[in-house]
Amino acid sequence: MPEYQNIFTRVQIHAPAYPGVPLPRGPYTRSGATFVHLFGRFGDAQVGPIYLGWTGLASLLCGFIAIEIIGLNMMASVNWDPIQFVRKLPWLALEPPAPEWGLKVLPPLNEGGWWLIAGFFLTTAILLWWVRMYRRARALGMGTHVAWAFASAIFLYLSLGFIRPLLMGSWSEAVPFGIFPHLDWTAAFSIRYGNLFYNPFHMLSIAFLYGSTLLFAMHGATILAVSRFGGEREIEQVLDRGTASERAALFWRWTMGFNATMESIHRWAWWFAVLCPLTGGIGILLTGTAVDNWFLWAVDHGVAPEYPLVTPPVADPALGSGGTR
Repeated sequence: MPEYQNIFTRVQIHAPAYPGVPLPRGPYTRSGATFVHLFGRFGDAQVGPIYLGWTGLASLLCGFIAIEIIGLNMMASVNWDPIQFVRKLPWLALEPPAPEWGLKVLPPLNEGGWWLIAGFFLTTAILLWWVRMYRRARALGMGTHVAWAFASAIFLYLSLGFIRPLLMGSWSEAVPFGIFPHLDWTAAFSIRYGNLFYNPFHMLSIAFLYGSTLLFAMHGATILAVSRFGGEREIEQVLDRGTASERAALFWRWTMGFNATMESIHRWAWWFAVLCPLTGGIGILLTGTAVDNWFLWAVDHGVAPEYPLVTPPVADPALGSGGTR
């Protein structure tokens, strides 16, 4: 009898395709499922059926329009040369409107208008996908934890590209579309506001990021370690604690003095993961609106030391003859 352990799934079930839990209404008479052996190495071999509904279709359509706008603008920036497009793709960008346009609803297309249109369709696609996830969970009688976890990530996305630009009064404060350009924006954003590492909400976000990875690694390793005792049947272990839970709990009591339960570890991990983008978004919204320089804020609040002035002030030609920085 093969054991259910190690990194890859060692048991693949190829029964007749299971269409899902019977529901009062819905297109569940045909399964439309296939089996892929490679997928079965990592998870369930069954692929499908998939239910899009009107929200799923509308989301995919809006996402396609957004990607088309971004891609065609990037192609135009390399004079429609496909070879240069592939070569320079990581450096290509669709930039937001310049500061002089403020919050104008639709500036000229080549001066940020395309960015606004692409952002509108991309945001619509993401929000529609959230609605689809929420409705599918309710239709299956599930909790809506997945949808609300996704909403936390959407909050960070909206904070960067919509809410903060509104608070700052300019679309130019938003993030460009592109791989390296968006990373460059992040670095410039941190430098401009005195090093984002001193932002306490950024600190919390990183703590929850690292904490969630640690919790998921600890939990995944624990379940794999006790899978020979049926540890992967966690619901059964919650309701009727068996030898898998007993050994897992004893291990963590021996190594840490305290342990989670088969239920509480999922709540811990969910909260850590959700609080990562949530606190990060709050830190973004405070930057430039409530705090102009996070290093000076940290010095004022005793978070960072006030370093002595080693070199004399340097005159800045841009500020005139008497200006110094």
